[in-house]
Amino acid sequence: MRDNEWLNNKLNQIWTFLFPEVARSNDVVIRFKGKSKNRFGSISLKDKTTIITINSLFMHELIPEYVIDTTVAHELVHYMHGFFSPHQRLYKHPHKGGIVTKELKKRGFEATLKKEKLWVKKEWWNTYKTIKTNGINLQEFE
Repeated sequence: MRDNEWLNNKLNQIWTFLFPEVARSNDVVIRFKGKSKNRFGSISLKDKTTIITINSLFMHELIPEYVIDTTVAHELVHYMHGFFSPHQRLYKHPHKGGIVTKELKKRGFEATLKKEKLWVKKEWWNTYKTIKTNGINLQEFE
């Protein structure tokens, strides 16, 4: 069952195994929120707590787990680069020059990024429509 507890475990696994040198310098909360066609994840800061949100549509089993893994890792790269975290800001812009992709590749995500890109191109729109418009109730997952 994909719920916020499952997502928090996913964050902890990815952080422990793929970002072990990145200090958790403040409280970090991750949760499913929103049902966007174009945004898979986001990161923000509220009252010194970093909040990572992952598209609620990803609660559905039609979404491959590697897409969620890549999205969580993407947001962790922002965190380590000092965006919406206490870490020193390393760059002026969060995506300029492909800095997130470069970092993910350094951490072993190259094949997963290619797989995700292909899935988004070939499957995401139909999956989105299936989940969003064909009466699949995400509340059963919340």
